[in-house]
Parts: sequence; structure tokens; C-alpha cells
Amino acid sequence: MDSFALVVFGITGNLSQIKLIPVLYDLFDKNLLPAKFIVAGIGRKPYSKSEFRNFILEVLARKNRHHHRAIDPETADKLLRNMLYLQGDVNDKKSAKKVYSSLKKIIETNTFSNIIFYLATYPDLYDKIFKSIAHSKLNARKNGWTRLIIEKPIGRDLPSANVLDSLLRKYFSEDQIFRLDHYLGKETLQNLLIFRFNNGIFEHLMNRKHVSQIQITASEDFGIGERGRYYDSIGALRDVGQNHLLQMLALSTMDPPRQFSNEAVTAERVKILKVLKPFPDKVVFGQYNGYLYEENIDKNSQTETFFALKTEVRNSRWRGVPIYIRAGKKLVRWVTEIKIVFKVAEDRLFSKFDLGDKPNVLTYRVQPDEGIGLDVLIKRPGHKMLLNSYPMYFSYPASNLEIPDAYERLFYDAFSGDQTFFTDAQEVQEGWRFVDALLEMKRKVSLYQPDSWGPKEADELLEADGNSWIEPQSGS
Repeated sequence: MDSFALVVFGITGNLSQIKLIPVLYDLFDKNLLPAKFIVAGIGRKPYSKSEFRNFILEVLARKNRHHHRAIDPETADKLLRNMLYLQGDVNDKKSAKKVYSSLKKIIETNTFSNIIFYLATYPDLYDKIFKSIAHSKLNARKNGWTRLIIEKPIGRDLPSANVLDSLLRKYFSEDQIFRLDHYLGKETLQNLLIFRFNNGIFEHLMNRKHVSQIQITASEDFGIGERGRYYDSIGALRDVGQNHLLQMLALSTMDPPRQFSNEAVTAERVKILKVLKPFPDKVVFGQYNGYLYEENIDKNSQTETFFALKTEVRNSRWRGVPIYIRAGKKLVRWVTEIKIVFKVAEDRLFSKFDLGDKPNVLTYRVQPDEGIGLDVLIKRPGHKMLLNSYPMYFSYPASNLEIPDAYERLFYDAFSGDQTFFTDAQEVQEGWRFVDALLEMKRKVSLYQPDSWGPKEADELLEADGNSWIEPQSGS
């Protein structure tokens, strides 16, 4: 890996505290960072050198689901030798000028040819930040490279996403832009490519001839927490539907890429999104009882905390196969998974037995207990011919395989220059095209109780097709 200077805008903010800082520690602890690097954090708080050091140590000491390694004081101390803090407000012209002047001096003094910018800030600050970067001539390196990492939301609809894309392209080229959707860093989703395209068992079954339906579930057993102001302005479909769940759908239904490369893999994901059919009359919006009493929520809010929808991939492989997607907060359990439900042959030998017509179901478990499982029918031990449904399951945790956090994997890829599991502009645009069509005719939200699977209308959506949701099992 090349040496680099990582410039973090908003290093004292929530995004950096939860994700970036723990990831830097883990990568450093695993010797996955170059021998020479520097992290220059920019924030508005007037931290001294010792105060910044204490801040980083306090962040690392917190319990964090993105960070699983015990903190070694010596390792943390070595990491901190490569970190520094620049106090300034990018909204204030005088303050910003001082910051960029100091930043440029640090980079030139340490002879860093390569720079990565990570924006842990609100998108409305991007324009000012990019202008200052360009004015300081930090976005075009003569003898190195420049990269930019940004996270969702990439707009809130197609027009705003296009405006943001135009802004990005004004200062950076597409090969410099890393649009981070952390679901693409999930182990199970990356394993989908190997499982589907490097085994000879299942891929020839992944089509309309053999699959009856696909179900995708992303449920959380907690509410919006302290995200009230942000969440109430965006809702569940924009928050996770346009990005995470469409990425899950694309990876599980795309055709084999011609080769394993960023361009080839991304092209196949985009092809799926381009032929994904939105049905505005086949979407349900729900809101958990008690949402209106959360902090910073409009008391008349119609923002959805749950959605369920039906869609279809209109190509020769999948045409006619219903795809059901649901996601929500304060549901029964925390689980994210994809279920491929296979058709039941009419001439099954034991179809008249109890469970004899139960379909085989392939499950990609994204979280928790990451792995891949297949529900099969077997004979129940005993003297009578009785059937049981049994899950054949590969579990990463049960196999004692360490799973890198999704952010750790993606930041490592960005530092290495690999864009394969980052989204490109067209992917973002196609995702918004689909979601905008569903939101254009949005109906009133249906109330649902916490610790349920959402409003009854979500069940009725499938019942209209003679189907029902397959409840995720604990540990699969």
C-alpha cells in the first residue's frame, strides 16, 4: 500500500467516532496501513494536542459494534503519533484559509504525494470544502494520487443526487470518488460472488424456471435513537432502501461478470437496477407506535419507520419472479437476510406427507451470525415415514473465522485504490429512479406495534399473491 495523508473533515463528529477512528486502530493493529502515513483531523472544537489525544483514546475505549478488538495502550500510542488535529470552521472564510494553509504545509513538509479526503460532514458543506481543496491545489497531485471518500446520503432524490454528482465531477474524476455503502463491505454479500459464480451447484438454478420468489428482510429491534431530526426528514425507504437493500437485491440476482474487476462487477449491478420495476401500488409504509414521542420528531409526522414492497427484475432470467423487500425499526429482532425460495416440483414423491410440499429455501444471512444456509427436507428418525425441515448452514462465527467489520474492509479498499465494492454515479441514479417512483404516490403510514413484524398491510401484500413472509430464525 502506498504512503498517504488522510484528511478527515469532521473528525470530532459522530460519524468519525463510531466508524473511522475504530477502523484506523484496527487496520493499524493488523499492520494493514503503510509504514508512512498521517491522519490530519479537522474540526471546530479548540482541542490542544493533549486534548485531541485524550479524545481519541476515549473514543477507542467506548463499546462499539464496529470495533471488536481490545485496545492495547502501546498500539494506540503508536497510532496517535501519526495523528494530528487542525482546528477550524470550513464555513468561515478566514478560519478555513488558515486550516488549508496549515494542511498544505504539513503535507509538503512530510513529502506526501498521495492524499485521501474523508468527508464526515453534512453534504451542504461539500461545495465550500471542494472549492478550498481546489484553491489549495490539493485535488490534483503531479506525482501521486488524490481520492475522496463520501458516505450516504448521496442526495435525497434523483434531482439532488444529480446536483451532487455534478459538484463531485467538477473537482474530481470518477476514478477518484469512493461512494461508501457499508453493506457492500459485509462478508456475506461479498461472499455471494464466490458462492454463486465459483461453485457449480446453485447458479444454474438462479432463474425464473426454478425460483418462485425472493424475500429480503432488514429488521432492527431498536428505534431511531438520537437521529430524530435527520430520520424524520428522510424515512426508512430513503435511509436503507435506496442503498443497502437494493445492493443486496443486485448482488443476489445479477448475471456473472465477465471478470472480477470493478468495472465488470459494477456493470452487472447497474444492469439489475436499470430493469428493476417499481410498483407504486405495491408498497406499504408503516410507523411504530411511539415514534411521534421520540426526540426532535414532528408531532404530525408521516415519516415511515417501516416499508414493505413488491418488485420484479424485468429481464429474461427473472421476469415474473416476485421480489418482496421489507425493512423497519422496532421489529421483533435484529436480522438482515436474503431468502431465495425454490419452486416445488409437482411430482415430488413425498408431497402428500406433512411438510412434503415445503419449498427449499436458500438463505444469505448478512447479520448477525453471518453465513449461508439451505433448508432441506429429511426423514425424521424413527419407525414411521415422517419429514423434518432441516437447515444445512455455514456460519462464519461457528467456524471461528474472524470477520472484518464492513467499514474496515472498505476503508482498506479505498486506501488501496480498489473501487469494486463502492457505488458509482449510475448506480446511485438508478437507485433513486426506483425509489422516487415509490415515494411519488406515498400513502398515509400504517401504525404498527413495537416487537412485531410491522403493519398487517405488509402481510396482505404477499397474501394477495398466495405467499407469506418467511420469518427469520435466530441463528438460522
